Amino acid sequence: MSFVLEFQNVVRAHRENEPVVDDVSFTVGQGEVVGLLGRNGAGKTTLIRLAIGLLHPQGGSVRAFGLAPTDRPVEVKKRIGYVAEDQVLPATATVKELIVFHRFLFPEWDMGLERQLKDRFSMPSQARINTLSKGQARQVALLCAVCHRPELLLLDEPAGGLDPAARREFLETAIQLLNREGSAILFSSHQMSDVERIGARVVLIERGKVCLNRDLARIREDFCVAMVPRSALRDGAVLERAPGCLRVRSSFDSWHAVFEKPPEEVSAELSALLGVDGVHCVRMPLEDLFVEMVGGQR
Repeated sequence: MSFVLEFQNVVRAHRENEPVVDDVSFTVGQGEVVGLLGRNGAGKTTLIRLAIGLLHPQGGSVRAFGLAPTDRPVEVKKRIGYVAEDQVLPATATVKELIVFHRFLFPEWDMGLERQLKDRFSMPSQARINTLSKGQARQVALLCAVCHRPELLLLDEPAGGLDPAARREFLETAIQLLNREGSAILFSSHQMSDVERIGARVVLIERGKVCLNRDLARIREDFCVAMVPRSALRDGAVLERAPGCLRVRSSFDSWHAVFEKPPEEVSAELSALLGVDGVHCVRMPLEDLFVEMVGGQR
């Protein structure tokens, strides 16, 4: 697989000795849809801004299409679409003026796709940006981001604050229009249902580091959480040393341990290790995995 986007040992700090992104490495392949997860402040927005060239890495390297976004900004930005929750559009411009400006910026602009999106969103061409609702403004931003049919689409909480119906339409439009033609998509979201519905792989960032990078299909089949009563085990470090254990956290009167193994296998191994019968192990949805991986420390 050829890589559209590559992060190699990337470091970026906004304050000295306090890296927001700390030795991060992962890739996005051609046609992949990758969900970028993490708590607020984990480094998701910083990574996306590094990818588009809005920030310089202070260590490591970022490559989009094999190019450094900060060294070749025009070449890179022509091939990228970008929508963010905090994206600022020119308030006094009309929708039509903003679209005409983007047509000028991107010679490969697809007029047919523009008309399709205008009709789908019932877009008011003569309305000024500052008169639009949040959802309408986000739709305009999406149109401007995708009508040049970018090879890479970067979405930073693009549907944040939208109601469920608007959020689903927004994200499904982006994914359906571009991914079926081979565009790669990297998107951050706090809505785990969105990630599970449209993503193929998950990269989880915690405290500026990648703590999980797996296909969703593998997470559904081969990940589980084991719940071990404190009465059976006083020290959670025993679980941390067990093969396949990714994280252990304390939850009231039990230990919760995330394993990258099927639950039946983990239950049998832990029962033998601890000398107890039937350690409870279950597969979990993505939201539960997120909580287990970034929740309270042991």
